[in-house]
Amino acid sequence: MTRRDLRILILGAGFAGLGAAVRLKREGFQRLTIVDRGAEVGGTWRDNTYPGCACDVPSHLYSFSFDTQFDWSRPYAQQPQILAYLNHIADTHGLRPHLRLHTEVERSVWDDTRQVWQVHLAGGDVLEADVLVSGIGALVNPKLPDLPGLASFTGPVFHSARWRHDVDLAGRRVALIGTGASAVQIAPALAPVTAHLTVFQRTAPWVMPRPDTPYGPFRRWLHRRVPGLLRANRWRIWAFNEVVTAGFLGHRGMAWLMRRVALRHLHRQLSDPDLIARAMPGYATGCKRVLVSDTWYPTLQRRDVSLVTEGIDRIVPEGIVTRDGQLHPADAIVFGTGFVVTALTHTRGRGGRDLAAQWMRAATTWLGISTPGFPNLFTLLGPGTGLGSNSIVFMLEAQMNHVVRAVRHLAAQPGAVEVREDAAAASYAGVQRRMKGTVWASGGCRSWYQSADGRIDTLWPDFTWKYWRRTRQFDPAIYQAHPAPGSRS
Repeated sequence: MTRRDLRILILGAGFAGLGAAVRLKREGFQRLTIVDRGAEVGGTWRDNTYPGCACDVPSHLYSFSFDTQFDWSRPYAQQPQILAYLNHIADTHGLRPHLRLHTEVERSVWDDTRQVWQVHLAGGDVLEADVLVSGIGALVNPKLPDLPGLASFTGPVFHSARWRHDVDLAGRRVALIGTGASAVQIAPALAPVTAHLTVFQRTAPWVMPRPDTPYGPFRRWLHRRVPGLLRANRWRIWAFNEVVTAGFLGHRGMAWLMRRVALRHLHRQLSDPDLIARAMPGYATGCKRVLVSDTWYPTLQRRDVSLVTEGIDRIVPEGIVTRDGQLHPADAIVFGTGFVVTALTHTRGRGGRDLAAQWMRAATTWLGISTPGFPNLFTLLGPGTGLGSNSIVFMLEAQMNHVVRAVRHLAAQPGAVEVREDAAAASYAGVQRRMKGTVWASGGCRSWYQSADGRIDTLWPDFTWKYWRRTRQFDPAIYQAHPAPGSRS
């Protein structure tokens, strides 16, 4: 049978979108279009340019297995170098001709009669595709808390993911709201230049050591000349993270060890008993995202830095008033408050199904990749595939394995495929059942991992090798086929 020349539309030009495009091109699929609302590739590493921005997964694992030969300068890469790597991926693998940047998607609609996806763009254009692959992820849109009086503040206000490089914060009093992954990188970078930095903390994070000494010339030479060394280092990091993952999944011994390492790090870097008490989390290690930093705690000890744990009452023109009535003067406010967890908004499937509404009730998918009612739609970084440990790039590559095989299957026969309701329900039930024994469900915290009713539809509650094993092949038995137009009886 002649292989169909499928039109494939990929949403997003970050790690997920670019990686999927490379893998599909290698399979011989050339009718690829990658759309992204940004001016350049990079996704989150293009949008997040705040001071100190870096990855908390070692570079040799936070990269693609099919392109490991990159001259990383240190164990934990900083934002400019990760962005350079993604540009390298686009250039080296010939993705530039497939890019359509500055392109905002307004809605995606499945045409069941013609069995095509119609993707409506801002400005009125409509793109059609036989296969739609989403690589936009869930953490795209910044979350700004609704604080009374915010509009009255007289200084600049912005989110870490929309950094105002035109605003000079040197010598100014800056309020940093949040103590999550972005904030613990921003604070050490800002403190040396600001007149005073006030950090507003709602919940203290667990922080692990960050061994991040830059590679010397000889080490970098070895990385370039001995490719096997990079691959061995990659698997060493992955294996170590898999062992640590046991602590998140309920292994008491590993959970105890994780807590002990974090506590030792805290007590080694902080000496003031009052500050130690305020920086000490009140929940199990790993319940919220574990951070890695060797500069966060020393920053909190600076005389020109204040850690405020009292809740915010309101914003006034000259600063922030906490619930105890104290005014904390500020010339600028920076939000490090994370992102709104979103689904693929404005996506309509078979019979007009709304994907966001369907996922809001329960993100019933097959391993986060395929959703009932949405033929020929494959999501990367979908529900139940995020990680509390290890590298999301590893998960992405596992998802790509399945997607490539699914597209190969589609190309070999007419029609469309849609995951069966019972297969997706069984997959979702298994994820939820496994989640119950994890620290994310029982660690005594509230986090962005959880929905308003406490359900966790964001994370993979198991080892990554198990996800890889389950996604290695495309099993037609879990999908129902929709015959092509004209071939139906």
